[in-house]
Order: sequence, then structure tokens, then C-alpha cells
Amino acid sequence: MQEKEAFKRLVRLSLSGICLLGQVGIYIRFLYLYYFEPIKQNLQFFEKGEALFIAIYAVLIFFFSNMYGGMRIGYLKNGEVIFSQIFATLLADLITYGQISIMITALYPIEPFFHMLTMQVAWVVVWINISTFIYQHIFAPRQMLLIHGDRPYDDIVAKFGTRKDKYDICKCISYRVGYDDIFMEILEPYDAIVIWDIPVDVRNKILKFCYGHSIRVYIMPKITDVILKGAEQLSLFDTPILFTREYKMSIDQRFVKRLIDIVCSLVLIVLTSPLMLLTALAVKIYDGGPILYKQVRCTIGGKEFRIMKFRSMSADAEKDGKARLASKNDARITPVGKFIRVCRLDELPQLFNILKGEMSFIGPRPERPEIIAQYLEVMPEFKFRLRVKAGLAGYAQVYGKYNTTPYDKLKLDLYYIENYSVWMDIKLMFLTLKILLMPDSTEGIESTQITAMKQSNAELLEKRARLDREARERIEKEHRERAAHEAEVLERQKAEKKQEEETAE
Repeated sequence: MQEKEAFKRLVRLSLSGICLLGQVGIYIRFLYLYYFEPIKQNLQFFEKGEALFIAIYAVLIFFFSNMYGGMRIGYLKNGEVIFSQIFATLLADLITYGQISIMITALYPIEPFFHMLTMQVAWVVVWINISTFIYQHIFAPRQMLLIHGDRPYDDIVAKFGTRKDKYDICKCISYRVGYDDIFMEILEPYDAIVIWDIPVDVRNKILKFCYGHSIRVYIMPKITDVILKGAEQLSLFDTPILFTREYKMSIDQRFVKRLIDIVCSLVLIVLTSPLMLLTALAVKIYDGGPILYKQVRCTIGGKEFRIMKFRSMSADAEKDGKARLASKNDARITPVGKFIRVCRLDELPQLFNILKGEMSFIGPRPERPEIIAQYLEVMPEFKFRLRVKAGLAGYAQVYGKYNTTPYDKLKLDLYYIENYSVWMDIKLMFLTLKILLMPDSTEGIESTQITAMKQSNAELLEKRARLDREARERIEKEHRERAAHEAEVLERQKAEKKQEEETAE
């Protein structure tokens, strides 16, 4: 198994490497055809200076490709790999364009760069499609066994089902069948085991068994698992100890984070002011209603503030007084609102919230007090998100979606809180640029929902109780049937043994 995984990684790196070499090769061609001559007229190149120029571009394209996932052929969806690689190429080309313009002390004509980018995009699309075809024909989907608890597991099976090229859940069994049956099933020729929403003590025993037999395991983490993942380790009297701090950011981290917020918000307010002016005019001209939409949200410690957005819905969108998230094909969204939502222009006024210190660039997205209250009724741990300042973008937005369930968002945000670093903030800022252009990240909730929960609290609690009751009844029935079957087998064995004894006599 280990050799197979090493070979798989080697193939993935080789295919990605060829893609990057092709892009660098196109860059070199244009470099010698168009760029070097005007640069040499302005600057005296030192020996091997051209090689350094090429090396800088290669490092840039590798850095952005690695960051955005453009090298994850066979791991991410084909379209996402192509999009990520194109976006990485665009950033590398823009930086190089600025570099060349500075060196010739004038803006270089854009046409050669446009032609170069077009050729690179064509190469990326063709090669990644070829690479995906090669990868999928070499490596079959991973055959997996799912071990589940008493609650529904259809959702996770459906999520794995969206990547049939990568995962194949062959069988699902309940942890209630007992350790012996589970361990026997695990030893069947599966490539991996999925442990989904089962009691911690049972999960730990299964995990140790898989680890002892060198079997790959995918686990749905509990809240405590996410907290422990961010814990620090120390050795006290030769005993390893994990500890979690009562605070998540040191004073120097808070200072740097606030400095980044102030500088970046000021710069972006200046740069985007023409866009904000045009957006304000479009919103006002369309229906004559208010330009800004202000709403009470909660930030660090549950402190309330008024978040600002450009209004994207009709002025009477919440005339019934109920707080609800935008749903798919929401009729309340105006045509102008639909456009500014797709382009994320509606979020620009939040730069002023950041400048005022009410928000940060990166952090858990702020929720309404009434929606938080609804979540807390069924999920008390939701308040953990309030340990840091709310953000314009966050870990849950980069790695989740608008309609990701609150429980999953909580785990994603907790991972950010427990593993915070300034570098993580910078990385998430870069990744947010990619997410802004991906349409599925703005997908709304279902029209029947008020929050991102799949049902209202009462319905959810009622469904959980019903499912628990049905699960208990089903398991009790299975146990009765198994006991009856075992008793029947035992009686038959006794009868056969008695008959053999009588025959022997």
C-alpha cells in the first residue's frame, strides 16, 4: 500500500511538473522574442542575469500553483485544477509584467503579455485534461468501507459520490454490529476506512486497530478533536502533555493583525473608491431605495455592531421581521443585487467596518444575534466562534461554501482559531482571491430554510429523536433476530450431537 501511494504521488508530481515546465517554456519564448531587448536598452545585464530572470518566474508560478491547488491533479476536480492553474498563471504574469515595466521605466505594451497568457491557458487546459485522463486510467477509485453511527449518513455518501473518479464507498455498516464483525470487515481488501459520527470510545478502538494494520482512515472530527489539534505539546517529568491556552492570540499577533487590517483597508478603500461610487449609483438608480444595508451582527465576545453592505435585495426584503439567509434563486434579490453579489461588490463597505476595528480581514463571518441564538439551542459550542474578531473572509469561506452547515462551519472556524498564525492570515487572503471568482462559493441555501441548517430547530430536534428511536428499534430487532438465530443453531448442534451419541451407542 505504501509503495502504491508513493508511486501515485510521483505520477501526480510528474504530471504537474510537465505542466509547469510548459508554462515556463512559453514564458521563455516570449521573453527572448519581446522582453529582453527593451530591458537591455535600459539596464546592463550582469552575467547569467537572464537565467535569474527565468528562475524568478519559475519560482512565482510554482508558488502560486502550489498555493491555489493547480498541482493537485487527481486530487481536486478537473475543472478546479484548471481554474486554479490559470489563476496562478495570471498572478505570476501580472507580477512579471510589473517587474518588466519597472525595469524599462514605462508601461510595457499589453499585447505580447495577452498572447503569452492565451498560449499558457490553452496549454494548461489541454495538458491538465490529458493528465487527468492518464491519472484516472492508472489509478482506480479508492475502495472504501464506511462505519457509521445511528444518525443518517446519506449526506456524506452523497459528498463522496461527487468524486466517483476518486472514491468508491463499497459498503456501509453500523458500529452496532460489534467489534468482531467490524474488524473482520475492515480486514477485507479495502483501500481505506471512513469512520463517521460514532461514539468516541468505539472510534478510538477502531482507529487503533486500523493503525496497527496500516490501514488508511478518514474520520469525521468532533469539536474536541479540532481543539486538540491546535493544542501545544510539552514534556513534563518525561510525560508528554497537551494543553490549550485560555487565549488564542499573543499580544504581538494581535498587533500585527490589527496593523495589517488598518494598512490594507486604507489602501483598498482608496483603490476601490471608483467601484464603490459606481455601485452606489447603480443601487440608487434601480429602485430609489437606500444604498447601504446595515444590520446588527456579532463579533468577538458577542459584541454587537452594525455591518455595512451595498443593498442587493429589495428594500422590503424582510418586512415580516424574520431573519433569513439568501436562498437559491431568491426573488428578493434585485438584478443589480445579483450582479454585485456575483462580483462581491456588495461586501466593499465592510472595509470601513475593518478600519473602525469592528471586523478583521480574516476571521469567522459575523452572524445575526437571533440566528446565533437559534444555532445555540441545538449546538451550544457555536459560541466558540466568538473567541476572535469577526472577519470579511475566513477559513470556513475558503474551504466551505455559503450554505455549509453551521456545525461544519464551526469546525472549520475553530481550526483557524486554534491554529492561528500571521502566515495563515496572509495565505487565506491569497486564497480568498480565488474563491471570489468561484460561483459555487456563493450558492444559497434551500428556499425552505431560514438559516444554513437543513431544518428549523424544532424540526431538527424532532427528526433527531425520531431517528434515534428508529435506530434503537432497528438495532433491537437485529439483536433479537441474531439471538434467535444463534439459539436455533445451538439447538440444532445439540440435537446433532445427541443423535451422534445415540448412533455411537
